Amino acid sequence: MQPSTHDHQRCIENALHTAERLCRERGVRLTPLRKKVLELVWADHRAVKAYDLLESLGDARKAAKPPTVYRALDFLAEQGLIHRVESLNAFIGCNRSGNRHPSLLFICRLCGDVEEHPAPEVMRALAGEAEEAGFQPEHQTIELIGTCAHCAKRRG
Repeated sequence: MQPSTHDHQRCIENALHTAERLCRERGVRLTPLRKKVLELVWADHRAVKAYDLLESLGDARKAAKPPTVYRALDFLAEQGLIHRVESLNAFIGCNRSGNRHPSLLFICRLCGDVEEHPAPEVMRALAGEAEEAGFQPEHQTIELIGTCAHCAKRRG
């Protein structure tokens, strides 16, 4: 869970600004629906499921059927703007947007927050193990499920 001094609105604004800039630089379209889906993914630091996004779209929902939302999510993931949280079948905003990169995700089973960490040493070790085995990874995400520091402190 994020500390009470956390300005989450700033997270959302930064994510949208970064998305607009990256899409413009890459010559791809950040359509109004894609932008809205990204904003909804960033609405919280908890992972969000596609069908929850569909419900949250409100008036835009008439035009947004499940395949439309999944296409928007696929686009945002391809652009490196969000991550898929496999264990939850859900999505979170990427705090290091711009390119595909290995990710270590800490998932709190109590509050539901998901935090992304770069963990370069862990990822180098994992890449070394893959290389030694002759395995060529296409994507690296490690998900750890447990209790965040805030929830652990609250539990005493």
